[in-house]
Amino acid sequence: MTALASRIEAARNLATGRTRMFYGWWIVAAGFGTQTLNGALLFHAFGTYVVLLQDDFGWSRTALAGAFAMQRIESGMLGPIQGWMIDHWGPRRVMAAGMVIFGAGFMLLSRIDSLEGFYAAFFLVAVGASLGTHFGATVAIVHWFQRHRSMALALLMTGTAAGGLMQPIIVPAMEEFGWRSAAFVSGLIVVLAGIPLALVVRHRPEDHGYAVDGGPPRGARGHARRESRGRDVLAGIVHGGRATLAVGLGAAALYVAIGISVGALAGFHGGLVDGALMRLTEFFQVLPGLLFAMVLASLFGPDPVTVAVAIGVASWPPVARLARAEVLRIKALDYVRASRAIGASDRRLLWRTILPNALAPLIAAATLAVGAAILFEAGLAFLGLGDPDVMSWGLTMGANRDFVLEAWWTVTLPGLAIFVTVLGAGLVGDGLTEALDPRRRGR
Repeated sequence: MTALASRIEAARNLATGRTRMFYGWWIVAAGFGTQTLNGALLFHAFGTYVVLLQDDFGWSRTALAGAFAMQRIESGMLGPIQGWMIDHWGPRRVMAAGMVIFGAGFMLLSRIDSLEGFYAAFFLVAVGASLGTHFGATVAIVHWFQRHRSMALALLMTGTAAGGLMQPIIVPAMEEFGWRSAAFVSGLIVVLAGIPLALVVRHRPEDHGYAVDGGPPRGARGHARRESRGRDVLAGIVHGGRATLAVGLGAAALYVAIGISVGALAGFHGGLVDGALMRLTEFFQVLPGLLFAMVLASLFGPDPVTVAVAIGVASWPPVARLARAEVLRIKALDYVRASRAIGASDRRLLWRTILPNALAPLIAAATLAVGAAILFEAGLAFLGLGDPDVMSWGLTMGANRDFVLEAWWTVTLPGLAIFVTVLGAGLVGDGLTEALDPRRRGR
């Protein structure tokens, strides 16, 4: 009877998911899989699509790169809506729907014959990737883990990098069979593999008889949350803007400084220095910035200084590439050669001759960096990874997301403040670009 009872109990545990391995790790594995799909089929493969579409249609690289910029804008705007959807319907349903949209976007991409069609297909791909990949899995992991949260998030984050390891297979296949076939097959893979992975994800462990970190199930307990409806919303926005802007400006200053230093040294010295610094840049570039910042904030604490440093460390590669390109361009000009001919040192050439003439695009990038850093900080605070004792716009949105239908202004007004601030930073960047570029003055 004892053996029979143990077999019945084992079968029951297998059917209910209560196996020896904590179910939270299955969620991590599923999230890793969705991240790998995103990294392999979209993030790392986008450059190959650009080259092949250029060859077939003759579209400019700038026109095609606009789709990638659209994905970034769409991700920022979709964030609060996606958070509300996950809170009300759970990450499993949202991720499964996202995978359907993700796959449909790839299938539509295989049928395009115009630039407008490409943008429409890529919009579906971007929306599906946002809904179906890291955000939902991240929310679930935050609920399922506390002591091992950093490790779980780190494992999830490596999925995108793992997708990069598949490019030696994907790129030759795209060149051999064509980008249309590759896009259609990518859609099928996303639907057939992504939906089962999404269905593994669960929202909260208490709903399924588990406790956080796999401890013994505990009885119902009060869920601590911040209820901000009794506070003055305007005062919260004004006061919270100080922390948001301080973290945004500090993070932007840090990653612009790192990016300019790395890019300038790589472009000026070339050779082994350029190769080593660009490999370092590529290593940081393939890491999902938001997830990397989340891991750093979880490891070293959620205070504003740590959050600013985490954002800065995660975000500098684009600035480094821009600085390198400008230094390479200016280094070949006649007045730089003349300065070298009269005996100017490398240090003087780089910091006194080349960089001052490369400031126009770099200053514009710095203003855009402020907006990107503010979005990063708001995302971390919204997910509960900011300092709970420091009021910020993202924290206000996260604390009130459960009441968005009853008190919509408590979420909408902080979101509007973030939107206006990021838009203002972008407009300032455009104005500085025109003011500092003599070729665009007077237009």
